Amino acid sequence: MSKLVFRPTRITPLIFFDPDRGLLELRGKSSPENAIGFYSKLINGIEAFAEHGDRGLVANFKLEYFNTSSSKCIFDILKKLMLIEKNGKKLSINWYYEEYDEDMQEAGEDYADLLGTTFNYIETVY
Repeated sequence: MSKLVFRPTRITPLIFFDPDRGLLELRGKSSPENAIGFYSKLINGIEAFAEHGDRGLVANFKLEYFNTSSSKCIFDILKKLMLIEKNGKKLSINWYYEEYDEDMQEAGEDYADLLGTTFNYIETVY
């Protein structure tokens, strides 16, 4: 399993996935034209990590905005992350949202409810 690093653009978030450190970070805006294509390497990498990794993972979601197709992919990422916990390893999901951004906070709460898990909600001031 190798490290994945995608630099952010105007329409895609930073993706930093380091299996050796047990760290995943998504940060920025997500509205790529082909969200499934954009996120496929990450989803496959998380699945491999969940199946073959020997450590837990801290996942930081620091998204400012995501479109509908990204929303589905984010949910797919979160479902793959749940495999880590299912396989007996520690998983911590940190959901960051800007102060007064109730929509982003509620998005995290909705994902957690759908997955039957808890997130750590962290309000940030920009």
